[in-house]
Amino acid sequence: MTEVTPVRRPTVTRPAAPATQKPVSKKAPAVPKTAAAQKTPTPQPTPPAQRTPTTRPAQRTPSPRRTPAPQQTQRDRPADARATAEVGTADAPVRSPRAGLLRSGFRRPTLTAAATDGPENRGLAARFVLGKAFVSEGANYFLLLGITLFLVAFGLVMVLSSSSVESFANGNSAFADFLTQGGAAVLALPAMLAISIIPARWWPRLSVIVLVGAVAGQLLVFTGLGYEYGGNRNWLDLGFVNVQPSEFSKLALALWLGKFLADRRGSLSDWRRVLVPALIVSAIPIVLVLRGGDLGTAIILATIVLAALFFGGVPLRQLGLVLVIAAPLAIAFSLTSASRSERIQSWLSGCSQDYANACWQITHGTWALAAGGVFGVGLGNSKAKWSWLPEADNDFIFAVVGEELGLVGAVTVLILFVVLAVVFTRIVSQSAPGGMGRITVAAVGTWIVSQALVNIGVILGVFPVLGVPLPLISSGGTALIVSMLAIGVALSFARVPGSALLDHVPANPRVRPGRAARPVS
Repeated sequence: MTEVTPVRRPTVTRPAAPATQKPVSKKAPAVPKTAAAQKTPTPQPTPPAQRTPTTRPAQRTPSPRRTPAPQQTQRDRPADARATAEVGTADAPVRSPRAGLLRSGFRRPTLTAAATDGPENRGLAARFVLGKAFVSEGANYFLLLGITLFLVAFGLVMVLSSSSVESFANGNSAFADFLTQGGAAVLALPAMLAISIIPARWWPRLSVIVLVGAVAGQLLVFTGLGYEYGGNRNWLDLGFVNVQPSEFSKLALALWLGKFLADRRGSLSDWRRVLVPALIVSAIPIVLVLRGGDLGTAIILATIVLAALFFGGVPLRQLGLVLVIAAPLAIAFSLTSASRSERIQSWLSGCSQDYANACWQITHGTWALAAGGVFGVGLGNSKAKWSWLPEADNDFIFAVVGEELGLVGAVTVLILFVVLAVVFTRIVSQSAPGGMGRITVAAVGTWIVSQALVNIGVILGVFPVLGVPLPLISSGGTALIVSMLAIGVALSFARVPGSALLDHVPANPRVRPGRAARPVS
């Protein structure tokens, strides 16, 4: 019964008797019902039934074309379609057991949701994100990053050369200070790269947190954790590491002033609403640093504040008034310490009287530069580092550079810092006026370049001894880490188009911060 029913059903429905009988019924009245009339309807349904299979040559022509098509689509299909076909979609099951991991792993990341559900594919998706995270829109990013890495590597070499003798004389290994500096560089490098991919809209929220943390760390200096070194109480002894909190105050002021001035860019001429609050908040870390006796760091902090106010758009007459008030206060504070006033008087006299005391360091620094000549005495062959030049690996490392590498090495370092200043200027010029990116990058650039100029100027006798290290080169883990973190912040803003820096959010909400819109291919 089951075999008969499927045969009868198509025989009843497919003949379409009413459709064939209707034309016959119309033509039947004109023809008499004879035997010939009965034969006429029988050949009419049969030829159409036979013509439909006979017209299959029209189907045979695409049939050979369809046979090679699957082979071409599997090989020559685009990578996106092939990855989707192999991995599957959210509704369809996976077709291939390989899941397209090897083929789609190195392609454009257009996999569907099912392609990133497994643990292996989750790591693959993270690899895609990190691959695109370090893509910059211009040459400023790579130029700033390249100069920073070169200065850090060069500084490690010079720290090893200038600190080996003193480290061995103190009973430690000749590589002790170098390993400490290298460990700080290893920690700072991934932190700098991680900070460089932070969206620009996050920095206004983080600026207040960083400022509060820096002020709290500076307050800890006056507790039992703090200790004095070189006449300055500016260090924390945490047992396993020593930290200088005043370095974090530099980055904190650059971030907070950028956010504060960007929020009030419409009322910069109102000194009660802009200038006074900015100076009051900025004075807190500066006063704490001066309370510890570190005049050099306080001068760098004041330079950061002035740079932020200038690039933020504060009127020049207000800045002039600030300088008129701050200059006498700085001079008065410099005379409060006997050692500090002695160094200033020796500098004013040209170090022609007290050679053995206040002029010892600056005199031997000048002699080291003179001994280097044009090409230097060779890397590692410095004589000044044999306990003749105090702080040879820190504040006076530029003197060792000039002695071992000569005028060529010293001028190369100067050129690198000049190029670094040019890169910061380019980033600032491409930023939106009044935006946080413009103000913060300008403050960071002024901090690093001015600190380098002050350090080199001290060795050349242009400034008195202030105890300011050479950024990215001098020995000092905290200074190196904070400087690289600040450059990471500048790299973060360098990734964002200028129009996106004005309101702390991207101009196009579909574009992730730090990337420009690109046509979808």
